[in-house]
Amino acid sequence: MDDRIAAVIADLRQHADPRYRDDLARRYGIIAPTALGVRMTEIKAIAKRLKRDHPLALALWGSDIYEARLLVSLIADPALTTPETMDAWRADFDNWALCDTLCFNLFDRTPHALDKIRDWSRLNDEFGRRAAFALLASVALHDRKAPDGPFLDSLPLIEAAATDPRNFVKKGVSWALRAIGERNVALNRAATGLAERLAASDERTERWIGKDALKSLTGPKLKAKFGL
Repeated sequence: MDDRIAAVIADLRQHADPRYRDDLARRYGIIAPTALGVRMTEIKAIAKRLKRDHPLALALWGSDIYEARLLVSLIADPALTTPETMDAWRADFDNWALCDTLCFNLFDRTPHALDKIRDWSRLNDEFGRRAAFALLASVALHDRKAPDGPFLDSLPLIEAAATDPRNFVKKGVSWALRAIGERNVALNRAATGLAERLAASDERTERWIGKDALKSLTGPKLKAKFGL
C-alpha cells in the first residue's frame, strides 16, 4: 500500500501548478496549506484510472495532502464509508472546498447521510456545521427518488442554523434551502415560505439567507419549471 500511495502522490505532483496553488486562497478563498496546486480536472482523470478503491482511499486520507483528499471523494466506496469514517474525515475539514467536495461526491451517496445532516447541524465549528448543510444540499440535488418527508423535516434544522453569521455556514444554509426548493412544487412552496419568514426577520443573518434563497426560489427559471 505504501508504494501505491507514493505512486498516486507522485502522479498528483506531476500535475501540480504553483500558480494555481497560489490562486486557491487569493481567488477562491480556499485555505489549504498542504495543497500542491492540482486542478480538479486532473484529479478526476486520476480517479478515473484508479476507479473505486476503498482501501486506497482510507490510506490516502492519511497523507494530509489537500488534492489527495479531494481524490478520496471520487475513489472511496459509499457503501463502505462508515458513520465513524464520515465523522473522522469531517473533523479534518479546514476549508469550504474540501467540505463541499466530500459531501457532493461521496457522503450524500452513503446510507448515513440523513443521520449526519441532523448530527452535524448541531456542531459549533464552522466547517463541521457547513458540512451538515452542504450534505443536505447534495442529497437534495442528487437523490431524485427520495420522498419529500426528509426534506420537510430538515427545514427546522435550516431555520435553527439561520442565525449563524459565519460566512461558510450561512452560505451553506442558503444553498440547502435553495436545493430543497428546486426539487418540486410542494417543496418549493415550503422552502419559499421559510425563506420569506427569514427575509422578514429583524436578525441580520436570517434576513440575508432568506433574501438570498428567494432570488432562486421565486426566480423565472423555477417558475417556468414548475408552471408557477
